[in-house]
Amino acid sequence: MSLRSGARPTSTADGVWREDFARALRAEWTMLRTAGETGRLLLIGLVLTAAVGGGSVKAVKCPDAGCGQDAVKLALTGVTVGQAVIAVFAVLAVSGEYATGMIRTTLIAVPNRTPVLTVKATILTAVVLASGTAAVLASLLAGRHILPGNGSTEAHGYAPLSPADGPTLRAAVGSVLYLVLIALLGLGVATGVRDAASAVGIVLGLLYLFPAVARVVGDPEWQRHLHQISPMTAGPAIQGTARLHGLPIGAWAGLGVVAAWAAAALLVGGLVLHRRDA
Repeated sequence: MSLRSGARPTSTADGVWREDFARALRAEWTMLRTAGETGRLLLIGLVLTAAVGGGSVKAVKCPDAGCGQDAVKLALTGVTVGQAVIAVFAVLAVSGEYATGMIRTTLIAVPNRTPVLTVKATILTAVVLASGTAAVLASLLAGRHILPGNGSTEAHGYAPLSPADGPTLRAAVGSVLYLVLIALLGLGVATGVRDAASAVGIVLGLLYLFPAVARVVGDPEWQRHLHQISPMTAGPAIQGTARLHGLPIGAWAGLGVVAAWAAAALLVGGLVLHRRDA
């Protein structure tokens, strides 16, 4: 009877889980690496993020009296565009398997479905961390070189953009984490919905619906609440380095809102993955 509470069954179960995880990790990385459209999507997202950020800082002119802009947030404007590409990329990472039927092969090779979703989240996080970091650094580099030519100089109260500056570093790291959370949100929704078009519509709706509704709501208090629960307005609060009192939510609290959306999507997606056949 004592064997029933011993460590061996648990150890065996842990070993099986690790074996399933390693097998799923190799398979997922191979699929992602060999799918040409995913690489192109990430490249498009990177280029769009940096280009929109560069275009935004190029369009701003700072007169002698000062331009009153948050230079860091301005340089990172492209994140709100690149997030859409990241969301689509995350959705296709899952829905593409359902469309081709490869998900059946995956689940036959790894019957335990928890490692499957965990691996997808792990690979997606790593890839978006790398591409998001490159996009954010490119945006800050563009801002550092373009803004002084538009009058955003130290004489006007603007130090050159540098990740070595505390608020700038927080905005940069937070922006990358925001993109990762948007990817995980897309992963969770796609796992639950399975259809690519529907999943993309849901994710983009969650991102853009709340700000659109807030524009037509007349009550400032309701507008503030809508911005506080909207992933697209709460998350980018992490980019703010000036006039923080005017933001609807604190920097890290806003990122926490996006994390809650991503966690909820992954939880629902995981439950659906466990309860439904491929």
